Amino acid sequence: MKAKAVIPREQANRDVDEAVAYYLNEAGEAVALGFADALEKAYTHIARPPATGSPRHAHQLDLPGLRAWPLKRYPHLVFYVEYSDHIDVWRVLHGQRDIPARMQEPDGM
Repeated sequence: MKAKAVIPREQANRDVDEAVAYYLNEAGEAVALGFADALEKAYTHIARPPATGSPRHAHQLDLPGLRAWPLKRYPHLVFYVEYSDHIDVWRVLHGQRDIPARMQEPDGM
């Protein structure tokens, strides 16, 4: 299977910037770099078998096609939708946050 392009939306990039800033301030550079590495690995994973992500939040939010993939060693989820030619990354959110509320934010989708 050919890998699809993974294209984060502006809001997903803001989520990542926020997480990196938090890890830099609270845990240091090594942890922030580890987060970035885990995110890159998650993007690489969803590029090949996108259907492996969980559709649980799609049902909760009534957003057909929405899937989530967890980062390894970090409590974040990558929310995305697969299209024929790319993966559309909507958000990268901490799993303990109010996911439905965060996904409903004006720039959330």
